Amino acid sequence: MNWGQAIVVSFVLFAGFICVMIYRMCRQNVDLVRDDYYQTEIAYQQHIDKVANAHKSKPVAIDYQEAAQKVTLSLPETLRRGQIHFYRPSDRHQDFNVAIPAIHTNQQTVSTAKLARGFWRIQFTWSDGQRDYYSEQDLYL
Repeated sequence: MNWGQAIVVSFVLFAGFICVMIYRMCRQNVDLVRDDYYQTEIAYQQHIDKVANAHKSKPVAIDYQEAAQKVTLSLPETLRRGQIHFYRPSDRHQDFNVAIPAIHTNQQTVSTAKLARGFWRIQFTWSDGQRDYYSEQDLYL
């Protein structure tokens, strides 16, 4: 084999490697955290205000009881309406919401028996009728 043939073979091997890498990268699943990512970014200042309001109030306590397979959330006394969102970063199809009923106690219990093991983020949004609040905590099952 002479130098000319070696250069052509090297080029063909390199081009083949690039083609294989492009094929593999195109087949990779890339999910955004949210489908409405850009619209959410526009309303981000409202989210910052909700977080600031939550820091000024009594924090929401989350108690995970592994043996009983449940999570208990201690709700603020001033809560008028709210929602708990269980967010699974690794698989958005496992995300779910828990609505807080209009007549509620100071605690909300959610069963973890059917939840996948691993990392969850509990996002809690509530209102006292005048201000909105947002708090989140991490949970490892």
